[in-house]
Amino acid sequence: MIEMIIDQQRRSLGGPIEVGRVLPFAKRQMVGPFIFFDHIGPVDLTAGIDDSADVHAHPHIGLSTVTYLFSGELMHRDSLGYELPIRPEEVNWMTAGRGITHSERFERARAVGDRIHGIQAWVALPREHEETAPAFTHYESGDLPFWDAAAVRGHLIAGSAYGLTSGAKTHSPLFYAHLEMRAGARAEIPGGYSERAVYVATGAVELGDRRLGAGQMAVVTPEASSIRAAEPSTVMLLGGEPVGERFLYWNFVSSSQERLRQAAEDWKAGRIKLPDADDREFIPLPDAARIKLPVRA
Repeated sequence: MIEMIIDQQRRSLGGPIEVGRVLPFAKRQMVGPFIFFDHIGPVDLTAGIDDSADVHAHPHIGLSTVTYLFSGELMHRDSLGYELPIRPEEVNWMTAGRGITHSERFERARAVGDRIHGIQAWVALPREHEETAPAFTHYESGDLPFWDAAAVRGHLIAGSAYGLTSGAKTHSPLFYAHLEMRAGARAEIPGGYSERAVYVATGAVELGDRRLGAGQMAVVTPEASSIRAAEPSTVMLLGGEPVGERFLYWNFVSSSQERLRQAAEDWKAGRIKLPDADDREFIPLPDAARIKLPVRA
């Protein structure tokens, strides 16, 4: 029932913020269209922290970013003019398309302290949408479907699953769900998709005769149908249909390596617009020698 287990790899984003990188993984680059999956925190930030914790303005192409918090608050600003906080169980769905820039800052934490815990995922766009116009949509907690059943509270972030359909706009078939499971609870793994995965953010679950702990993702086979919580657990379920081969460099995703080079040159030359409300600082292009990690669909 399990094709592969991926353990998160902890890495620093600077300052006190660490993430657990799950995707891309050397032996499994994508799950459906999901090409990037970072577990943020959990980390307690004290009032008065400096801005080394912030993610300064940076660009994206060829993907949608999906920011989802279990706790805490992030301030989002982008080059389309959107400026608003994201809070627990809200969703920031930002489609980069041909190009967008944004920043994410811990302004509430700086003012009063905060506990930051969440997931940032990237969804690769199908080829016909890679160069679409950039767009941003913020979904409040009540905008997307929730359900309570058999000791499981679920939130369908995107796609169709559990007999529900999320209103979040996507560009290819996928699903993405957040489950809060009490000890002993069982939950279905949505079917009908070519590729699926289970990620345990907190707690532990059982999948067949295997136990998954916090920080582990199981890419599952078609036979996998359900999980059982061995203790109170926070679980993310994700998957969908492959979108084809992709290349990844820094914050850029594309089916074309030449397009990656162009995006890198544009950022280095200052040809990509910064957010009007946050144009003081930006993240420079990393060393060009570390370029082009090929990603298999």
